Amino acid sequence: MATAAFEDIAETFDFLDDWEDRYRHVIELGKAMPPLDDALKVPATKVNGCASQVWIVPRIEGEGPSATLDFEGESDAMIVRGLIAILHALYAGLSAEEALRVDAPAELARLGLNDHLSAQRSNGLRAMVDRLRGLANITASE
Repeated sequence: MATAAFEDIAETFDFLDDWEDRYRHVIELGKAMPPLDDALKVPATKVNGCASQVWIVPRIEGEGPSATLDFEGESDAMIVRGLIAILHALYAGLSAEEALRVDAPAELARLGLNDHLSAQRSNGLRAMVDRLRGLANITASE
């Protein structure tokens, strides 16, 4: 299950043959994201397990499994900002229940990221997915 926004990214990746072009696209996605207010860059919003500094701030409307998930995020690394933008496209607007059904590793594999990210970036991406899934799980349980 992927959102229309994620499908757009996947189509663009299919169109771009060269990985340098794909990296540039990921960076452009990150640049397009609004900056996170410095007041929100606190230990509670920091994602552990990332080599870069990463913050994810949830925005939830409603309660329980049907609550709508959204989030803001930022990183001090441009490529990671782009990965946050990709995760935003994958999860934002879904209900908590829908978010828990997303097979993030399979969806991200469609982009070929697993083969082209360093081990540290891959670990960081997994940590961000784990944070978002944890958020969806807590929200769905409320």
